Amino acid sequence: MSNTASANIYDKLKALGIELPPVATPAAAYLPFVQTGNLVFLSGHIAKKDGKAWVGQFGKTMSTEEGKLAARAIAIDLLGTLHAALAVHGKDLNHVKRIVKLMSLVNSTGDFTEQHLVTNGASEFMGEIFGAAGTHARSAFGVAQIPFGACVEIEMIAEIG
Repeated sequence: MSNTASANIYDKLKALGIELPPVATPAAAYLPFVQTGNLVFLSGHIAKKDGKAWVGQFGKTMSTEEGKLAARAIAIDLLGTLHAALAVHGKDLNHVKRIVKLMSLVNSTGDFTEQHLVTNGASEFMGEIFGAAGTHARSAFGVAQIPFGACVEIEMIAEIG
């Protein structure tokens, strides 16, 4: 276990009232996760609200603060998928050595420039849950559209111990 003994990830999630969702069924020809060596690559997860795509475009119909909430919701979904990926090998989230990287696609107009702030919703959540092991490299891009009209999509790479 790489996190401190007193920092059980599931206890942190429970204290925040967070229940991890099951792995979403892929919407196209891809796998929700792939592990190679000690790295787990999670496919992009779109923002969802009330079980459906959280539709919107920054600079037009959504604020940066709403975006942070959407990115945080994605981070919770990513942890649900990571939990399932680890369970395949009899492990759990307490075996996460580090969140290595997040890549965020933000559905935005050409003049919206706060993609990095939207993505902070996911980055700050990873730090809250994993502490120093949750700090990561990151990219945040503004894009013209995301599948289903979703406002944000995020993929993640995690290192397992």
